[in-house]
Amino acid sequence: MISEIAIKNFKVLKDVNLEFSALNILAGLNGSGKSSLIQALLLLRQSFEKKDYNGLVLQGGNLLDLGSGKDIFYQYAGSDEQIKFMIKDENGKSFIWKYSYESGSDILPGILSPDQSSLENLSLFTNGFQYLNTEHISLSDTHLKSEYNVKNRNIGARGEFTAHYLAEYGISERVKNIKLHHEAARSDSLIHQTDAWLGEISPGVKLVAEDMANIGKVRLAFKFETKNGFTNEIKPGNTGFGISYVLPVVVAILKARKGDIVIVENPESHLHPKGQSVLGRMAACAAANGVQFIIETHSDHIINGIRVAVKKSILSALSTKIFYFDRILEQDEQYSEIEEIKLDRNGELSCYPKGFLDELNEQLMQLI
Repeated sequence: MISEIAIKNFKVLKDVNLEFSALNILAGLNGSGKSSLIQALLLLRQSFEKKDYNGLVLQGGNLLDLGSGKDIFYQYAGSDEQIKFMIKDENGKSFIWKYSYESGSDILPGILSPDQSSLENLSLFTNGFQYLNTEHISLSDTHLKSEYNVKNRNIGARGEFTAHYLAEYGISERVKNIKLHHEAARSDSLIHQTDAWLGEISPGVKLVAEDMANIGKVRLAFKFETKNGFTNEIKPGNTGFGISYVLPVVVAILKARKGDIVIVENPESHLHPKGQSVLGRMAACAAANGVQFIIETHSDHIINGIRVAVKKSILSALSTKIFYFDRILEQDEQYSEIEEIKLDRNGELSCYPKGFLDELNEQLMQLI
């Protein structure tokens, strides 16, 4: 588990240092630096996977393409300065990376980096890593297969291998975290738990995932409960985008094990507020079992779902952190400033920065 991260001269992150917990929420206005923090972690993972290169790999990996040095170097830093990252694990061990600036290169030369073998037990670099970006799988009735990703317990950055993962392990894999056992599920199997949680987000939904070995793809469909059973199978394109979009998020949470790290961007997209709060509760349940989450969100409902989970003692307040990102504009530069918002055991917040959870009240005041 990551206990601390420090970043210097990366995009708008001029010089930041955050102490992480199990469940970490990144909130703030667009362009304030939330995605930049996630991208820093992804670049370290991507560079680790490209072991043949001694540097920070900005393009050509499986996670993201960020251009060249001029696109990711803090604009107001001196050309002789460096990009620096520091990660500390739960045992207090620090790992430090330093990279020099090259404007037109998509691989920044490494000046200092940890020995590769020392990183193999850090969650960011193990098979327990799962990242989901905002561009989830499209509304299709067949989905890609990847033996490599699925056997390494990964459903892809877009959730594109979710159907394959469910077809392969949906019945055999058990959700061991009792807090994630949905009361409506037929068993603790991954497929039954997925059905039950999806059913809370979209009542009565049932998932169908079938391996079509003859064409190397997996078929995905949904059924909906009726008074006499279930409807015929319905293609994802005819069910609405929300169910297909949230499916990878639900599976990522349910399959996560103690010691894993899950990074998710905007899980609330296309979801009704109730579904958003359900995702917050699910993440809290998984974090209580030793899974680390980093969630970028604009959703009050996800945050409030987590707050309620804390009040109900599903997750300790000390295991939950909210970081509010703000963009500071000065005459000569601009950069991110990050304020930590703490929770108490009743789910109350230590502060309410301007722009945080206040838009509803702002609009209501104009209607009075």
